[in-house]
Amino acid sequence: MKNRLKVLRAEQDWTQAQLAKELNVSRQTVNAIEKGKFDPSLPLAFRAARLFGLAIEDIFQDEDAF
Repeated sequence: MKNRLKVLRAEQDWTQAQLAKELNVSRQTVNAIEKGKFDPSLPLAFRAARLFGLAIEDIFQDEDAF
């Protein structure tokens, strides 16, 4: 799954650890999501969307859909 998490995090000038704390996950989880090695659960995707004030689809895109 492609995502814009790293870009959005950088726009806020947050470290992976800071974003992880906001999302209540580990820094390693944030790193894996940013690298496309881990797809977030739906509740985690919703938390990220609320945190950045965006729709889930504005952060995460299914690579197979295009």
